[in-house]
Amino acid sequence: MADILLEVCVDNVAGLEAAIDGGADRIELCSALAVGGLTPSAGLMSAAQRSPIPCYAMIRPRAGDFIYSNAELDIMTNDIYFAASSGLAGVVFGASLPDGRLDSEALIALSNAIGDLPRTLHRAFDLVPDMAEAIELAIDCGFERILSSGRAENALDGIDDLVEAIRISGDHISIMPGGGVNLETIDAILSRAEAREVHSSCSSMVTASNRHLVTLGFSEPATKQTDAKMVRAMKSRLVGRR
Repeated sequence: MADILLEVCVDNVAGLEAAIDGGADRIELCSALAVGGLTPSAGLMSAAQRSPIPCYAMIRPRAGDFIYSNAELDIMTNDIYFAASSGLAGVVFGASLPDGRLDSEALIALSNAIGDLPRTLHRAFDLVPDMAEAIELAIDCGFERILSSGRAENALDGIDDLVEAIRISGDHISIMPGGGVNLETIDAILSRAEAREVHSSCSSMVTASNRHLVTLGFSEPATKQTDAKMVRAMKSRLVGRR
């Protein structure tokens, strides 16, 4: 039996270090995880090139929907070039049409800019009306995997769609459950979904120690922080599960 791979999303250097220390197999490097993850800073991408495990950079220029203008696609292309020049292992991106279908023109253009750099399709997939159509497009664009909560608020609620997406994809592309994947839900998710890899924040809530920073608007009252112990515990749940 093989282990299921663990990808941990982080949005700062402390999170990067905690994920590595906890034994993650891969890191999704972001900023602003509170809004689902945005493109990390140039400095964080540069720091991640020293990581002993693969790091993929989120390529998402703003919060909100995934319907991008030409100017935004130009920014995403340049961010992809920077991620590649920083020595990162891959990138994570997606793009949608107003009706929720994947934007094939945008995804093809971004994929052509990437060349052979490995890529993950993010949860723009969770907006699609037709999973089979979206999976076929993702395969054609050269994505290695699709990150998905099964078109639901979290992966446990979307388990039926995740099972169906895994069936449709076969061996052509990996379907990676993500969204609400934690120590409380992982066993239930894996009892149904035959996933090869999972995505989790492995985080705990940390209350701000300096209330003055909160009052001035420089800090949230509490934030999620990657926890090396949680990474280690999650990884132990994935040993011999595949």
